[in-house]
Amino acid sequence: MGLSRRAVLRAAAGGGAATLIVGAGIRPAWAADEYDALRARWVGFLVGTGYDPAVEPYASRLAQVGSAARGFRTSMAPGPAGLWPDLPIGTASTNITASFTRLRTMAGAYAMPATGSTGDTGLASAVGTGLDHLVTTAYTASGAPYDNWWDWEIGTPQALLNVVALVYDRLTAASIAGSLAAVDHHVPDSKVASYSGTSTGANRVDICRVLAVRGVLGKSSAKLVTARNALSPVFPYVRSGDGFYVDGSFIQHTWIPYTGSYGEALLAGLANLFGLLAGSTWAVTDPNRQLAFDAVERAFAPFLFNGLMMDGQRGRAIARPQDDHVHGHNIIVSILQFAEGASAAERARWRGLVKGWLQRDYWKPFPSDTSLSVPALARGAAVLADASVPATPEPVAHKVFGSMDRAVHRRPGWAFAVSMCSARTAFYETGNGENLRGWHTNSGMTYWWGDTYGNGQYSDSFWPTVDPYRLPGTTVSRKALADAAGGPWGAARPAATWVGGATDGEFAALGQDTRGLQSTLRARKAWFCLSDSVVCLGAAIAATDATTIESTVDNRNLGSGAQAFTVDGVTQPATMGWSATLTNAGWAHLAGFGGYVFPGRATIKAVREQRTGTWRTINTGGATTAITRPYLTMWFDHGADPTAAAYAYLLLPGATASATATRAATPQVSILANSATVQAITDSATGITAANFYAAGTAGPITVSAPCSVLVRESGGTLRVAVADPTRAAATITVTITGAAPSSQSIEHSTGYTTATGDPQISVLALNPITLLAEVGGTRGGSRTITFGTGTAATPGQHTTLAPTGDTYVQDGASAGTNFGADPLLVVKNAGTGFHRRSFLKFALAGLPAAPRRAILWVYGEVSDGSGTQAVVHARAVFDDTWTETGLTWNNQPALGAIQSAAPLGDTSDWIPLDVTPHVRTQYTGDRVAGLALLQETAGLFVALHSRKNAANPPFLQVIS
Repeated sequence: MGLSRRAVLRAAAGGGAATLIVGAGIRPAWAADEYDALRARWVGFLVGTGYDPAVEPYASRLAQVGSAARGFRTSMAPGPAGLWPDLPIGTASTNITASFTRLRTMAGAYAMPATGSTGDTGLASAVGTGLDHLVTTAYTASGAPYDNWWDWEIGTPQALLNVVALVYDRLTAASIAGSLAAVDHHVPDSKVASYSGTSTGANRVDICRVLAVRGVLGKSSAKLVTARNALSPVFPYVRSGDGFYVDGSFIQHTWIPYTGSYGEALLAGLANLFGLLAGSTWAVTDPNRQLAFDAVERAFAPFLFNGLMMDGQRGRAIARPQDDHVHGHNIIVSILQFAEGASAAERARWRGLVKGWLQRDYWKPFPSDTSLSVPALARGAAVLADASVPATPEPVAHKVFGSMDRAVHRRPGWAFAVSMCSARTAFYETGNGENLRGWHTNSGMTYWWGDTYGNGQYSDSFWPTVDPYRLPGTTVSRKALADAAGGPWGAARPAATWVGGATDGEFAALGQDTRGLQSTLRARKAWFCLSDSVVCLGAAIAATDATTIESTVDNRNLGSGAQAFTVDGVTQPATMGWSATLTNAGWAHLAGFGGYVFPGRATIKAVREQRTGTWRTINTGGATTAITRPYLTMWFDHGADPTAAAYAYLLLPGATASATATRAATPQVSILANSATVQAITDSATGITAANFYAAGTAGPITVSAPCSVLVRESGGTLRVAVADPTRAAATITVTITGAAPSSQSIEHSTGYTTATGDPQISVLALNPITLLAEVGGTRGGSRTITFGTGTAATPGQHTTLAPTGDTYVQDGASAGTNFGADPLLVVKNAGTGFHRRSFLKFALAGLPAAPRRAILWVYGEVSDGSGTQAVVHARAVFDDTWTETGLTWNNQPALGAIQSAAPLGDTSDWIPLDVTPHVRTQYTGDRVAGLALLQETAGLFVALHSRKNAANPPFLQVIS
């Protein structure tokens, strides 16, 4: 089977999973200048340390390296067509990368101990011959690139530079110079001059690694400075496009959640570069580097379970044979390397996490993972053997990653995840012939794993054998789709915005306004994540394509295929090919996995079948070997062209058959609503009432003023409320929780609370019933939380919304005398003369019922600038209120007072809150007119905000008195 480009890269790097194993070796005695010290350090990364080559698993791995290297040496035949007959040069750029990777294996066998070719000068000479041949015929200092840019700028140069580093002492000066010249030609400094195009996120880090290692080998301080400085744009949080988001999301290719693939490469690259340059003249000192360290626990750890990386974060990489445990191990090894440059506290926490992950990985134990390089094995083994490192248990937590439409629920003994999509993320990604049938992977696909069961569900050839129309948790049309339907690189995105949910950090209400890929399907889907179950609801399921619509309850990869399947106490046939329509089903149980409860009973279909597929089916570079796996599938058949179909079921991971039957007989969960406008439940076991509102309305004890997600939990004398706006359309939302809930619902005492603590962005407006104002604008789908029954006295406030009595912007230069008072926009930009803009607003405070306790200026807009996508807007006090909307210009603008606050804004329209409380308080006791200026304190980008002349989303001042 063919290697993926990322796998080839990891083989070349020697730090992670690869089909060709590379590792450690002899250290030549170089001159002791700083460049040579860094070269020795880089070779140390490639060869590894701290292992005994005579013991297993190292001895056999090293022997495999030597055997592979000798085979490549024997078959190497330099000629006009290439270096190896099966890797012809001229049309497929991947053959160039693969050729250098084979040289990398040969160089590794020369440098590593106990390979059977250690220190073999003949082998080193062959490496030099192959290197010179490729540099003069394939990857030259003057040739034009063709096929895939990645091979020319990342895959090939990284492998080439590692070859040079490993056999440096055996190469001529001319060979080294020729190799570096080829790299300079294809990866010039201009590749990192702009943070755009293919030079962002993981790709930017990979290119920086090329520049840095080239700088070390060529003894170029300028290259090292360029490489180090070019890392800086990777660190800050982004609000659109590629990179890390403040909620821990990671996006690559603009629309694709990619923590487990491109994020994996980014983490490995940063670990390598931080480690390589540490303590040197070119050390990475950007203060934002801490954000990269923060990503370990914020972005990566939530998706690691028992050593695996959850597949919902791997994009098109799921169509490659490297499974989720392999990717998890790669990331874990990178975390260990990254830890060496982190703080002592971080290093201790990370090593404890790693030990726990690796100890619990029963499905593919780390020491037996044959895809790992020797250096990677040595890093992980050292932590496993270190008795001073306590293993950290799996967390009990919930995280919603609103910026990439993902959520993860972690409970004692199991984990659950959901992959969704919206106008912000793609249905799926296909590209380079990969992931041809991933059409429905983000249509609400659910994943779950147990502590000691189900960890091979997606690892054991799931993707080439599963029915792509029946992915667990999804609601899809059976309409036939062509391979790669929707277009490459995440081209197809649904026109839906209500995707996400609210969480209090332990439990959650999740939802998706689901749309079909190339179909008319629409549906509302919800997941309420509780203590021992997940409540799954579907409503308003409709389509007009004359095609069957299905909602898949589960599709389990059975492994042995013999697990008992029981429905309402009756064990169903275990014969492969069995299928049935199960009417009036109350519950089902699959031995070794868990249970399913159908509230109110339901008709479901089920099949136990062998499914056969090949990797080539979903990846044009995959193997054609037929693979067969047994599956047990359950689904709701909504028929063709449903108009308002619905479903409901509870997923109970790890539950026994008796526990499942008991839950069905004595339900803890009540469904309050399951419609096009609201989906809601209450759970007596946890005291949770939760609802997804697709419009303003009421569900049980909860009433809201706008679409949102609300989670309420009453337990132990406290009432905790979490509110989120998945649509990102509102600035504020009012939530009321009544105390007159029926006994079947959990909210019974919501009128008795007098104290509260929580986010300052939630204001208490009343206590009987509890009424809250949640500031959700600018959170990008994040949750605001408040807990009653703890903290300080909760004194209700009065909410007033004030419109500006005047607003406009001014501009310097040729427009310094021009008034823009009639403009529907408020513009902000800090730039050169003639392009500098500030905006001014003023508000009349005389009508406020009392002195302001909190005052937030809300403005709506976006960055609209070809030079970037993110800016910061500052609010300053203005005391002179005599200016007029139709008379204000740059020349007569009032003086600016103190900075009140600042808020970030991206190139997607959004509300941003600016806390102006101190100034509004002062002006309330003064002339009762609050003037404010919006500007950028440092050079920035063009920001277009709506003025009061704009009918859509004009600015307003929110005041709590």
